Amino acid sequence: MLLPHGYEGQGPEHSSARLERYLQLAAEENIQACQPSTAAQYFHMLRRQARRPWRKPLVVFTPKSMLRHPDASSPIEEFTRARFLQVVPDREVTDAKRVLIASGKVGHELKAERRRRKDTSTAILFLDQLYPLPRPELMRRWMRIRTRARSSGYRKSRATWGAFTYVMPRLSQIAHARGLSVRSVKRSASASPATGSGQSTRDGAENPAFTGITTTAAQ
Repeated sequence: MLLPHGYEGQGPEHSSARLERYLQLAAEENIQACQPSTAAQYFHMLRRQARRPWRKPLVVFTPKSMLRHPDASSPIEEFTRARFLQVVPDREVTDAKRVLIASGKVGHELKAERRRRKDTSTAILFLDQLYPLPRPELMRRWMRIRTRARSSGYRKSRATWGAFTYVMPRLSQIAHARGLSVRSVKRSASASPATGSGQSTRDGAENPAFTGITTTAAQ
């Protein structure tokens, strides 16, 4: 099932696929919830689903803009690698003081802001599979960057919507097991999943991509 999900200034019903509800239903590996970050990831995710000997429902969340987003495109060699990456590593930064863990379109926005700030101390991991949460792979990718890096779980959705309430407690468990600090960077809680204004969606005060790169304190 492919559902549009992402902040693009089109109002509540066009911005949220109610991701949190699917994660509330997830248990005992009964479904798969993914948010692929690139064209190659989308291809490998569908190939994995088709080739598996068993069948579990696959729910895919992605904004429409990812269809034409330049950062979501993939070179041809990416389509020939072995498998779908549940956690996509950061190949630009390997020795970081801080790690941001994001999913979907917002990860590309963070990378664009990192380039704008010429920041070489922040690594960004894409969590492309939300359920089942790939704990071993997430820990392996995390530890390869730097064991003493401070980390932030980044969500563009509000605190009351999206994957925050599912992912954040699990990230905290993984981080604390290694003696790391972790905090969330997100929009404040709201009764509505999105505003109806494209301008407020793009505005710095409304879009936490500007604070995701600069936030350092643990919370």
